[in-house]
Amino acid sequence: MNVERRKFDALIIGAGGGGLRAALQLARADAQVAVVSKVFPTRSHTVAAQGGVNAALANVLPDNWHWHMFDTVKGSDYLGDQDAIEYMCRAAPKAVYELEHAGVPFSRLENGRIYQRAFGGQSQDFGGEQAARTCAAADRTGHAILHTLYQQNIRARTHFFDEYFAIDLIRDREGYVLGALVMSIESGECLLIEAKATLIATGGAGQLFRTCTNALINTGDGIAMAMRAGVPAQDMEFFQFHPTGIAGKGMLITEGARGEGGYLINREGERFMERYAPHARDLASRDVVARAIATEVREGRGCGPEGDHVLLKVDHLGEEVVAKRLPGIRELALTFLHIDPAKEPIPVYPTAHYTMGGIPTNRFGQVVAPVRHGPEEPVPGLYAAGECACVSVHGANRLGGNSLLDIIVFGRAAARHIVGFLQENRYHRPLERESVERALEHRARWDRKGKGEPVAEIRRELRKVMEEHCGVFRDQQVLSEGLDKVKALAERLQEAVISDHSRIFNTARVEAMETENLMDLALATVTSALARTESRGAHSRIDFPERDDENWMKHTLCFADGRLDYKPVRTRPLTVDPFPPKPRVY
Repeated sequence: MNVERRKFDALIIGAGGGGLRAALQLARADAQVAVVSKVFPTRSHTVAAQGGVNAALANVLPDNWHWHMFDTVKGSDYLGDQDAIEYMCRAAPKAVYELEHAGVPFSRLENGRIYQRAFGGQSQDFGGEQAARTCAAADRTGHAILHTLYQQNIRARTHFFDEYFAIDLIRDREGYVLGALVMSIESGECLLIEAKATLIATGGAGQLFRTCTNALINTGDGIAMAMRAGVPAQDMEFFQFHPTGIAGKGMLITEGARGEGGYLINREGERFMERYAPHARDLASRDVVARAIATEVREGRGCGPEGDHVLLKVDHLGEEVVAKRLPGIRELALTFLHIDPAKEPIPVYPTAHYTMGGIPTNRFGQVVAPVRHGPEEPVPGLYAAGECACVSVHGANRLGGNSLLDIIVFGRAAARHIVGFLQENRYHRPLERESVERALEHRARWDRKGKGEPVAEIRRELRKVMEEHCGVFRDQQVLSEGLDKVKALAERLQEAVISDHSRIFNTARVEAMETENLMDLALATVTSALARTESRGAHSRIDFPERDDENWMKHTLCFADGRLDYKPVRTRPLTVDPFPPKPRVY
């Protein structure tokens, strides 16, 4: 076990908004903090978030956190845990003001207050008129938040391991997580980071799908690591398809475009959302809008020579509004479509966007898992926050603007709990040789050379299979065929090889381990989707079109061996009356 070691109080894997918010909280509490990131921190995927962060500030229209909570519960199709949702919505205003005081340059109203725009699924007075709840920094809100948090962490002397890939968690016989084995992408050398507490904040797994809004780094590494450590993946069947990706390419066109007054039309020039959501129309919940667009195309009302998309109009807003409120969208359209959205509409179609499922946690950020097939308990020393975690505040469908809120609120909550954990666990526990050697073996398997099938080809096939067999609409036959194909790809991956140049270019080894992680999550996603015989939120089964609250008001838990378990939805909030399931109409 001749591996270099470093010791810290806390290890954070992932340098997006959730990881950096937690790191800042811990560094300010005088903890020694290590942040491991496979890219430079400001290239983490939080930087791509466009529309804004939700908080009931009531700067533009009347609002309060209780209305925000109702909208989130309803948006989750009643699968969200209401205690965690209440906690998030109540904490939202303070979380946003903390960002403002840290230096996030939010757009401003004339009175100097933070600008807020309308987003889908938002309402006043528990389902009444449209609300304006999304605090925005033009259409680059994630960029503004991530850069601010990174700068504040530099000031707080957080220790960064940039361009290091996390291979596996280190766990002892008593179940404590003691850190992780990581690898320098530049040199290929391994480093063992020992920590009293470890937080996973590695983001989602959008690279499961061929067409997605996610960066190449979003390969679900943290979720897969947790599964290998014995933690099940929760609610993986719920993957959000954003309704407005650039058609044929997948890049995101923010919901903020519709929040500013944009709208969708089909080939006949009809504002078709009036048929699917008469009240909310283009600002209905994302799963509703995505299915509406897919239905328009399937029924022959799509636009373009192939009839394979619809059009998003913002040109009627005028060049000044587009330039001021949607500059990033304008730049995207000009770059990738050679279209100026201030003058002509943008072709859009649903694209894979957000992982609602992930590592099961409680509202304190603690990872929870069944112990020896018994009730779930916190895994000592292990935390998760952000898109890789499943609290679950998003349930079956996430509302726009709640993802940035999720990472900020629960990154902060996890760090606060870690501070208490560190006070009770002042010393590092001894490492066990077997756990470290297992992680080293995982890395060493990709040192093999030969003339086998290349990993890159298997990865391409996997993303194609997931797009075709686990997309916006699903049924028993399509999912069963998809599961068989993913299992076959998993077997082929066991014999695959990477380039002979891998000893020089360690990116090939990283891509192989990423593909392993994607494969584990693909199996969990299709297995969970096949088991859930109902339609709820983003999980739309053509053969089971109705929501089934009697049998499926529960979370799925998929283990690394493919075994499924379930746990009930937490329907009791912390201080207010619960919101019982109702028909979900917009």
